[in-house]
Amino acid sequence: MARLPRIMIPGQPQHVIVRGNNRSEIFCSEADYHFYLEKLQVACKKHDCHVHAYVLMTNHVHLLITPFTDTSLSKTLQMLGRCYVQYFNYCYRRTGTLWEGRYKAALIDSESYLLTCMRYIELNPVRAGMVTDPADYPWSSYRFNALGQADSLVTPHFEWQRLGSDDSKRQAAYRYLFKHALSEAQINDIRDATNKAWVLGEGMFKERIQLQLARRVEPAAKGGDRKSAQFKINRV
Repeated sequence: MARLPRIMIPGQPQHVIVRGNNRSEIFCSEADYHFYLEKLQVACKKHDCHVHAYVLMTNHVHLLITPFTDTSLSKTLQMLGRCYVQYFNYCYRRTGTLWEGRYKAALIDSESYLLTCMRYIELNPVRAGMVTDPADYPWSSYRFNALGQADSLVTPHFEWQRLGSDDSKRQAAYRYLFKHALSEAQINDIRDATNKAWVLGEGMFKERIQLQLARRVEPAAKGGDRKSAQFKINRV
């Protein structure tokens, strides 16, 4: 079955996953992480994207990113991907591909899911057993969003700014969110939407996007549409 085109709406955030080929390592030293973040910032500036949250794991990357044109996200990741492969292959005397096919992405309903998605991203090292506190992992946006550490890559999203009247209060409110663990349902919803290129959002948001794009934005209900005449005929 042909793949559906990615769902892209300028100004709407996306949760993006980029994986190493065969789940192999894409970061082997501190210099690799620094180089990737530096080139990500350059690519975002050139192609008009804002990063709100990120985590660099050893073999994959999560980004919460808002593109501002139809091609912003694809051009940003293409530029970054090519540059990083050249760097990585040169440093480690290797050849060939580094990435596992196309990046995966889900359009995010910012009002309902943006802060949840930020927590999902920044808690990756905790779920992986690498640290017990997200503040202990240096290659994520948590220290910026929760502690106010300088990070020129990150652009605060409006939903984060709504957490308080100044940055100190926003950071405290954001830290408080991490006292409550994400449910398995929330984790599975984020994973399913991202891996299958669906919309992550509430019903009304999905309906609006579906009408705007004239295409499905979530899996069809199992068993068919129970309200349709054809379904009732087939049940007789």
